[in-house]
Amino acid sequence: MFNKAATMLLAMVMVLSVSACAVFSGQQTTGEYVDDATISNRVRARFVEDSQVSAMRLGVETMQGTVQLSGFAANTTERQRAGDIARNVPGVKNVRNDVVVRPAKN
Repeated sequence: MFNKAATMLLAMVMVLSVSACAVFSGQQTTGEYVDDATISNRVRARFVEDSQVSAMRLGVETMQGTVQLSGFAANTTERQRAGDIARNVPGVKNVRNDVVVRPAKN
C-alpha cells in the first residue's frame, strides 16, 4: 500500500513540476508538450514500481511521442528492461535507449 501511495505521490509531483515549465518555441504545441510530459511521468512511475530498474539513475525525456532514456544501468538486463517498460507505456511511438551500462564498483 505504501509503495503504491509513494508512486502516486511521485507521479503527481512530477506532473506539477513539469506543467510549470514553458514550451520551447517552434518545437511543439502546448497540447503535445502536456502529452509528452504525461508519457515521461508514466515511464518514471513504472520505473519506480519495477524492482529491476533504478528510477533514480535513469533519465526520461519525451518529444512528440519519442521517449529518450539516459543515465546508467548496473547491467544489460536493467538497460533492456527500462526500454521494454518505456515501449509499453500508452502513447509512446518510439524509444531511444541511450542508457549506458556501468557495473557498480565494489
